[in-house]
Amino acid sequence: MKKTATQPEPPLILAIETATMCGSVALISRDRCLAEYSVDTATTHSRRLIRQVDRVMQATGTDWQRLDGIAVSLGPGSFTGLRIGLSTAKGLAMAADRPLLGVPTLDGLARQIVAPPGSLVCALLDARKKEVYGAFYRCNREGIPIKTGKDLVLKPEKLAELIDEPVLLVGDGGPAYGDLFRNTLGGLAIFAPVRTFSPRAATIGLLGAEMFAANDFVDPADVVPIYVRPSEAELTIGKKS
Repeated sequence: MKKTATQPEPPLILAIETATMCGSVALISRDRCLAEYSVDTATTHSRRLIRQVDRVMQATGTDWQRLDGIAVSLGPGSFTGLRIGLSTAKGLAMAADRPLLGVPTLDGLARQIVAPPGSLVCALLDARKKEVYGAFYRCNREGIPIKTGKDLVLKPEKLAELIDEPVLLVGDGGPAYGDLFRNTLGGLAIFAPVRTFSPRAATIGLLGAEMFAANDFVDPADVVPIYVRPSEAELTIGKKS
């Protein structure tokens, strides 16, 4: 009987998402989510993130040496949350000697939905200060959103001015300014289901697995969050200057 070559195991990716108050950790194998743990509270991520990591590792019986890579949500989002998530991911990647995969938060948010080919999708997060973080995507023939431009931070009415066709709004930025979008866009504004409002570690991990296959890694020593807009400290320094 002819022997067949042993198929390599799919990469196992630990994913961390802390761009919003709903922080999550997931374990991904190829296109499967083996475990995901989410917490949406006012407690800072620093007080619970490591416990979340331990929980998914123990629940799946995964040893650190079995991991192939660590994916982390880079932003935009909460400045504090992003710093906590990235510093934790950096520390774990260096301690476990595993590659680090940096995933833009809005890309992960957009990938939480599948829409008809050609559909326009806008991943949208409430950026506070009466602004939103947003990015536009066009669905390919498989219905997967593909990014068409850069991440933006702007007032929701300015974002509405960029839209002249039906658009699927994904994320908490849509309902945060729901009345504005309904009044300015009318039937062009389509709101994704509530379950897609918060970025999830599972989709960050799925995108991380694609990056792993393409050897698209980031250097823990150099990678920084995607803030899009300057921090309060930078604005204060700018004013003093």
